[in-house]
Amino acid sequence: MQLFTPVRVGDLTLKNRIFMAPLTRVRADERHVAGDLMAEHYRQRASGGLLIAEATMVAGHARAFGFEPGIYSDAHAAGWRKATDAVHAAGGRMALQLWHPGRATHQDLNGGLQPVSSSDKPIRDDTIHTPSGKQPYPAPRPLRPEEIPGIVEQFRLGAAHAKAAGFDFVELHGAHGYLLDQFLRDGVNDRTDRYGGSVENRARLLFEAIDAAISVFGPARVGVRISPLVGFNDMSDSDAPALVEHVARGLQARGAAFLHLRAAKHDAPAEVELARIARRHFQGALIRNGGYTREAAEADLRAGLADAVAFGMPFIANPDLPERFARNASLNPVDLATLYSPGPKGYTDYPALAG
Repeated sequence: MQLFTPVRVGDLTLKNRIFMAPLTRVRADERHVAGDLMAEHYRQRASGGLLIAEATMVAGHARAFGFEPGIYSDAHAAGWRKATDAVHAAGGRMALQLWHPGRATHQDLNGGLQPVSSSDKPIRDDTIHTPSGKQPYPAPRPLRPEEIPGIVEQFRLGAAHAKAAGFDFVELHGAHGYLLDQFLRDGVNDRTDRYGGSVENRARLLFEAIDAAISVFGPARVGVRISPLVGFNDMSDSDAPALVEHVARGLQARGAAFLHLRAAKHDAPAEVELARIARRHFQGALIRNGGYTREAAEADLRAGLADAVAFGMPFIANPDLPERFARNASLNPVDLATLYSPGPKGYTDYPALAG
């Protein structure tokens, strides 16, 4: 099967095409430092071709959940080093997802600071967990042009700390309605300056952040995740095909390692068309993610619609997912109640085939 063949991503050859998707699990400590429990979680899953670690804060005032990890200090790099060392010792490879939530947070999570975004549009018809309970998302303030270089620097420093932590790649989180996506998609971005209007302008912050990461890692170790058709966090775009083409062309010009397309449903015709557009304009590795089964992933690899497939929920509940796929064995079900709870339950206690 294609799933079990090696794949070239940037300047590395990875052992298979079964990747682990980035999955927020809020198991860091109160300082947002990754610890031994997180290291064990990722070590257990090191048989995947590439483990893309969860959304990780590039700034101390960019908290959106609770105990999500950070990568903005030496302490964060040292914490994550436990995970990368464990994964490397087990024969695996890891990427870190660099993340800023933008408007998808609340001032009560960040010392009273108002969330920032491309515009003043709040996330509608949804609530966020805060220390005082569920609250509506507040209206963000638009970032001023003179503030944007500081945001780019946060991504550069995040990449520098990720390199110190031993990660093989970084993935910039340009998906799911977080800050880079809030600039990228015109359902939120209504700016009239050089960061708004045309797709070229709306993608400017994304590419400035990518270039900052490249300055640390080199292009062959940098990728990006986008989700042009996913409506999560009240997102939309008027021309997803043009957006994907522009991002793909920009990554190709830079020699970036990979483009990671997140779909709500991977086989929806519009999502398949986006994959074809990405393939036409980007010769690096194309990773796809969105409700895949073993059989669907194999079919898309054979059809040339992906170079690798990232699995989320299946990898949560099955630390030995590649082996289970190889044997066509049954999968453990996911315990939804423990996705975001503290401790090892539902995190490091899922059984492998051997028990």
